[in-house]
Amino acid sequence: MRITTFRKLMADEFGQVRAEMVARDHVLSAIGGRTPDQALEAGVPTKEIWLAVCDAFDVPEHRR
Repeated sequence: MRITTFRKLMADEFGQVRAEMVARDHVLSAIGGRTPDQALEAGVPTKEIWLAVCDAFDVPEHRR
């Protein structure tokens, strides 16, 4: 998954402003105690980050 696709999925799910806040501020243990932005910078695969966000925010399976 490309980073642009990840960003679009985030915006579609949370709205643009909240998606940016979640990516910047929400620490997820599933991606090593990092925020999504930190995980991206560390080279964690975007799909892994997206699924961690989905799990943390109970995104329904059909929107993952």
